[in-house]
Amino acid sequence: MAAQSEPWNLTIASDLRLLPLVRAFIEGVCQVAGCDSRTTDAVVMATDEAVNNVMRHAHRGHPEATLQIQCFPRADSIEVRLLDEGAPFDLAAVPHLDPSELRIGGRGIFIMRALMDELSCQPRGEHGNTLRMVKRRPTAALLRGA
Repeated sequence: MAAQSEPWNLTIASDLRLLPLVRAFIEGVCQVAGCDSRTTDAVVMATDEAVNNVMRHAHRGHPEATLQIQCFPRADSIEVRLLDEGAPFDLAAVPHLDPSELRIGGRGIFIMRALMDELSCQPRGEHGNTLRMVKRRPTAALLRGA
């Protein structure tokens, strides 16, 4: 697939009832980009976790806040950026969990880290963050089992 200069965009209200729309959007972008099912599933699940976290924690249940989702399909990867309106968030301050640790909650970032190849978060001024997630696509040699 040729690199696309403009991202695919979806802007939504911070409402958990819109999660199915987000999943459908991400799945559609992955399908148009020619991603395999494993890559698509990982990107959809990681984005679902990220959007859920933004709505519950960064926006703290304020449906008037908006969330912009940008997708950048590339030949070697697919990048998803979430632009929120929450307080600055330091992703590096979130400890890496032991997968065997039993606990309720707090696994969203663990799941995103496990599913995606790159995960970073940068503040956008006083209010808002850009969460960046990248999933590398398998090469043709890997798909053939070489």
